[in-house]
This record gives sequence, C-alpha cells and structure tokens, in this order.
Amino acid sequence: MPAPVSVVELSSRPAEKALLAGLRAYEDAQYKTAEQRLTLALKTGLPAPADAAAAHKTLAFVYCSSQRIKPCEAAFRSARAADPSFDLSKTEAGHPLWGPVWKRVAAEKPAS
Repeated sequence: MPAPVSVVELSSRPAEKALLAGLRAYEDAQYKTAEQRLTLALKTGLPAPADAAAAHKTLAFVYCSSQRIKPCEAAFRSARAADPSFDLSKTEAGHPLWGPVWKRVAAEKPAS
C-alpha cells in the first residue's frame, strides 16, 4: 500500500494545485477561472487517473453550462479514457444540462 500523501504535499505540486484551484473556482461559480485552472492541471499532467477524470468532468459541466455541447461530450469522453471506472453520481447524471449529454457518451462503446 502506498504511503499517504498530505494535502500540503499535494498542493505544492503544480498540476494538483491547479486542479484544486479549478475545483474551488467551479464551486464558487467562477466558471472562466475554473476552465483555465482545470485546463492547466490537465496540461501540466495529473498522474492519478481519478484526478484527471475529475478535471475532465468538471470541464464538461462548465462546457455544458455554457451551451458548448461538443466540448462537453469530448470532456466526458476524456474522463472515461482517463479512468475507465469513471461515472457520474445519480444526481449528476440527472442534471438537465449535462445529464442528456452524459447519457449519450456513456452509451458509447469505449475506444479500444
């Protein structure tokens, strides 16, 4: 079992720091900032598949919320590619903006 990693250590890593800032900005309804930080996190490189999937998922929410359906679909596909076990919660999947987009993407066969 790997040694636990502290939040302090994680927040000192550029990709993880950008991810945390992006998630915080999204929660604060600062969607442009969230998009910038999450994109930076992904470009910097998130080693944990669940972190990359979370960044892509949150970007999908931002894209769908601003009627950018194609990028929303692409972000959901990227989340699935980053972490094959990725899924939305029942509440998230039922959201009127991104729920239908997610359902279409989730019904697709994974690329092999």
